Amino acid sequence: MTAPILVDSHCHLDFPDFAGDMDGILARAKAAGVAKMVTISTRVRKFPQVRAIAEAHEQIFCSVGTHCHNAAEEADVTLDEILRLAAHPKCVAIGEAGLDYHYDLAPRDLQEVGFRMHIAAARTTGLPLVIHSREADDDMARILEEETEAGAFPHLLHCFSSGPDLARRSLALGGHVSFSGILTFKKAEEVRAVAADVPLDRLLLETDAPYLAPLPHRGKRCEPAHVAETAKVLAAVKGKSVEDIAAITTANFHRLFSKVPRDTSPT
Repeated sequence: MTAPILVDSHCHLDFPDFAGDMDGILARAKAAGVAKMVTISTRVRKFPQVRAIAEAHEQIFCSVGTHCHNAAEEADVTLDEILRLAAHPKCVAIGEAGLDYHYDLAPRDLQEVGFRMHIAAARTTGLPLVIHSREADDDMARILEEETEAGAFPHLLHCFSSGPDLARRSLALGGHVSFSGILTFKKAEEVRAVAADVPLDRLLLETDAPYLAPLPHRGKRCEPAHVAETAKVLAAVKGKSVEDIAAITTANFHRLFSKVPRDTSPT
């Protein structure tokens, strides 16, 4: 039986966790039906490494941006620099960027400044902004609403683990919501409740690999093949077949990440 066609919209294949195992990662992804994956930038200064991975593999694409954890480290990154790098054919998104008040690894004012600059990049390029938001729901929703008033931009709340109000307010602005292995965790009832309410045409799947491996792999290194396990749980939450959820989330991915070619056969 052929595996349904899936996309991992968010992973970090440049992280040292994957060193020396790219062939195995891609083989297992193919076996699981994962046709495309986006390796996400966390530092603009390290974009060349992320880009090189995408350039070397037909089924891998990338983003460009500075993670909010690194907002102080890359406070000198400019909008023009992001726009220049985003023009690369394999760069299909801006980010990840956003707000993280759980770890507070960068001053909150610098996180916001950086986040607004990435919003400007998404607005200018039309590429989707991949958003990291943790324990910052009120400020995140406020900024999204303020910036949308200045001009709409495509965006995706990645690895969703926030409250229903943020999802509702983002969706009202045209946003999308992506679910990771957290969706499968036994104590993630609130996340599953949010997923149940997200319209089918706004749902995406991801791994956030190497983090947050879904059940039954929890506690191990996560990798793109594991998106298939999250798809099973999302299918159960939405009352759909796995095949339907795969088709829906893959279509949503291509509509949002419109720079990615639509050939979705696992290679």
